[in-house]
Amino acid sequence: MAHYFEEPARTFSEYLLIPGYSDKNCRVENVDLRTPVTRYKKGEEPLIRMNIPLVSAIMQSVSDDKMAVALAKEGGISFIFQSQAIEEQVQMIRRVKSHKAGFVRSDSNIRPDQTLKDILELKKKSGHSTVAVTDDGTPQGRVLGIVTSRDYRVSSMYLSEKVSTFMTPFEKLIYAKEGISLSEANDMLWDHKLNALPIVDENMRLTHFVFRKDYDSHKANPNELLDGDKRYMVGAGVNTKDYKERVPLLVEAGVDILCIDSSEGYTEWQKDVLSFVKNEFEGKVKIGAGYEVDKEGFRFLADSGADFVKVGIGGGSICITRETKGIGRGQASAVIEVANEREAYLKEKGIYVPICSDGGIVYDYHMALALAMGADFLMLGRYFARFDESPTAKLNVSGNYVKEYWGEGSNRARNWQRYDMGGDEKLNFEEGVDSYVPYAGPLKDNVSLTLNKVKSTMVNCGVLNISDFQKNAKITPVSATSIVEGGAHDVILKETGGSNIR
Repeated sequence: MAHYFEEPARTFSEYLLIPGYSDKNCRVENVDLRTPVTRYKKGEEPLIRMNIPLVSAIMQSVSDDKMAVALAKEGGISFIFQSQAIEEQVQMIRRVKSHKAGFVRSDSNIRPDQTLKDILELKKKSGHSTVAVTDDGTPQGRVLGIVTSRDYRVSSMYLSEKVSTFMTPFEKLIYAKEGISLSEANDMLWDHKLNALPIVDENMRLTHFVFRKDYDSHKANPNELLDGDKRYMVGAGVNTKDYKERVPLLVEAGVDILCIDSSEGYTEWQKDVLSFVKNEFEGKVKIGAGYEVDKEGFRFLADSGADFVKVGIGGGSICITRETKGIGRGQASAVIEVANEREAYLKEKGIYVPICSDGGIVYDYHMALALAMGADFLMLGRYFARFDESPTAKLNVSGNYVKEYWGEGSNRARNWQRYDMGGDEKLNFEEGVDSYVPYAGPLKDNVSLTLNKVKSTMVNCGVLNISDFQKNAKITPVSATSIVEGGAHDVILKETGGSNIR
């Protein structure tokens, strides 16, 4: 006979947290939201840890290079969507990795015999206004000069004008020799009022730039998530079809972590992808897998080598998997069971495998509940789709500003690879919708507000970090009547003029 679960599948809205004792040190400014992203042995440290427990979803309407930079500045990771050509995804990774660094390798280079037209085309392609002029036009060439937007004026110059006629020549540049420390380089930027400092080797060949804007950015974003070379960290989605071609190019581009983008993870296809990445790259790149909603699925992926496991099926706001296929589980129930199995796995094997909760988040307090129930971090789609940095259009619909948001299982995305189970190479039916979400403004302001709420909840529960939150939280299920009681009720709200008696 089929197996039946005794408890109904529950959502986050069906639970509340009970306050715990808070001493005088238990204040919002003392809360530490750092969290592990990749598996590690007991007593050791994870290779990748985030400064906030948020990642953006592997979706066309959510995660591109612009979102990745914005989220990395706040301490999280974006997983750039895989439902695009391999080279386009690779270019997004490269743009993120070159966007920030203490020492930046130049990706905008030109020869002195090229023209202003070439400069403008290069700027349009790279998005960077500082161009190194080298003898061979490569980033390793001998430096002859630099061109910035202050060196030319398009309205009063011919596009055919040679770079050599308007560049700032090398003899007029302030530069530093290879081996200088980042602190020393930043001092030179300030002392000489520079925006960019070229670093050259003993043969006067360009090795790096140090930019003033990166120093300013770091001071404004103390939680920014950087790799060992001071570059922003970024993830990428991969599928179970072209991973042998896609993964090597993503790794070459500098991706920090991968995640299999499939609708369900308890499959041989995901095991094959995990085995390929582990065997071919021997730990040089980490990879998460999923989705799962019970202990058997978690253990399968953990045993297969997943560095983290995504939890959730059908709980996303644009997902209709449950109503089209009858597959899924209430997100709270899924997180609770998988988290319990993760602890059992740790005791049995001495390995901690982080879990990522994806779906079911409607309100900010749901994030706190997900963390308390055992999630190490949260993957969010609708939440991030609302911000300036998401790749979709901002529209005015019926007098309200909105942003477009569509699921990977919708006809608009046509991401058949995500739902492929060995059949025809096409999307046979939709498992997602095309929609709008209310426009919310810049990511930084919204994430700051959200995390302050989460921190405040943790303080009320008497904890200062996520690990203690998971160990000490007191959680109670709530009745339908108490859910009504928890909001405004039995009053007439001034802002609407309508009754809120329910």
